[in-house]
Amino acid sequence: MKIRNKASGEWRVASGVRWGGSFGPRPSSPVTRHVSRVTCRGFTMVEIAICLAVIGIALVAIIGVLPIGMNTQRDNREETIINQDATVLMEAIRSGARGMDDLANYVYAITNFGGQYKNGVLTLFSSPPPIGYTNYPSFLTNGANIVGLLSMPEFTDPNNNYAPIENPSSFNVYNSNHIVAYVRSISGPAIEKPPQNNDIVVGDSFGYRILCVNAPVAVDTNIFNLLPAQQLYNRQLAANLHELRLTFLWPQQPNGNLGPGRQTFRTMVAGQIVQTNYNSSPWLYFYQPQSFTNAP
Repeated sequence: MKIRNKASGEWRVASGVRWGGSFGPRPSSPVTRHVSRVTCRGFTMVEIAICLAVIGIALVAIIGVLPIGMNTQRDNREETIINQDATVLMEAIRSGARGMDDLANYVYAITNFGGQYKNGVLTLFSSPPPIGYTNYPSFLTNGANIVGLLSMPEFTDPNNNYAPIENPSSFNVYNSNHIVAYVRSISGPAIEKPPQNNDIVVGDSFGYRILCVNAPVAVDTNIFNLLPAQQLYNRQLAANLHELRLTFLWPQQPNGNLGPGRQTFRTMVAGQIVQTNYNSSPWLYFYQPQSFTNAP
């Protein structure tokens, strides 16, 4: 449609569209105005409170799971250290190692909680010593002495210069040794490695106890219906085949208590236990695996 401008006398085309008898843009409907008002509104206090409640519940769940994950990570790390250290110590004892002087940096106490059996009556060597005490303070200076103490047989004969015995039931008097070593972790974090003069780091470092048992294999050497050759073989087997058991208890706490960690490693060692240092005490013992071989 054309509209004439009265002032200039020119004609122009109207840009509007006729709606209900008038020209111009389409007026907004009530529905459009209502949607526009809704989109411009903010959150109510009830909605914000519900959002905060949901976020709080999620945070409480996350915070509750976090300590469990940290404890699991710590337990896995300690078990890994125990497995690695057990491999080193088991191989050192079963092979009769003499040159592992680095053990003196980690083994800081060795005690013998055993006693003497005399006519069936047990007399303890001494009461359990406090943490850090060692029965052999002057012997923990090199690896050979440490391995020699850890290799002490479970049963020894005090009447025969503490020589190993394989059948304690045939003795009226014998010693039952209970060797316990206090060790700081060998394969732990580098910050805890010796030499260490920081008492705080030493006190907080991961440590454990080792119950070391060198037991002869149980064989019956007193069966009368066996041939003499069979009896001799049984005696030789008892003297040359031992079960080495290392029980690790961790963690060793500064107040002397122990944590819940328990793990035992076992292996069979074919060879004699040779006694050394006959003129001094304590006597040292070393496995000699090459002394026992299979007959052709």
